[in-house]
Amino acid sequence: MKSTLTQPASEDNMNARGESLEGRRGRLGGSFEAVPTVLPLARTNAEARLFLQLQPCSGCGKSKCVFRSAVVTVGDDLGSRYTGVCPQCGVERIYEFRIPAEVLQPQVNSVQFGADDPSQLLDPGVWLWYSDICAQKVPESPAGLGEAERRACRHALATALAAVEETLKFIPVSATAVPASAFISLDGRTAYRREPGRFSRARLEAVRGHYAEQLTAW
Repeated sequence: MKSTLTQPASEDNMNARGESLEGRRGRLGGSFEAVPTVLPLARTNAEARLFLQLQPCSGCGKSKCVFRSAVVTVGDDLGSRYTGVCPQCGVERIYEFRIPAEVLQPQVNSVQFGADDPSQLLDPGVWLWYSDICAQKVPESPAGLGEAERRACRHALATALAAVEETLKFIPVSATAVPASAFISLDGRTAYRREPGRFSRARLEAVRGHYAEQLTAW
């Protein structure tokens, strides 16, 4: 069995996510057969890996999978292909993304998911949800932790900070909050409807500042 990803994601065009999302209906969409068109843009390897981490297998619904990546040419686009085999049911999983014209170089001791443009793979609700998940892994104080644990906590905080910054990228320059139209997934819209105030520029900038301050303590 094989499943693939080729197009940009939305709730109404879920085959943009490529492989069938059977098993995760009600969260990221319904099942489908992927039809290759324009490759979705993955601004960095980190963004692509996060996207893959959140995708369930079309055969069993489990998301755990080890992916290998390679640079490929698809049509006129230079892309990256991620392949893996589901350890639960044996389905071959294939995802392809477009590589940006200018590749963002990773920075030491920080996390970057992309440049200034907002993500085409994940909407602001998913980004803020992921930021919360990462931040919850970090205790209030580093006291009593070994160096390996401190490094893990620093990385979790840096990731939480980067995910908040990704959420902020969806706010137009003249706006004070993420527009409702930016939430294109069921998960994202659920997060927005639950607490729309969290997506104001002021709230997001306050959270970003808090995480940045915390990071200096680690």
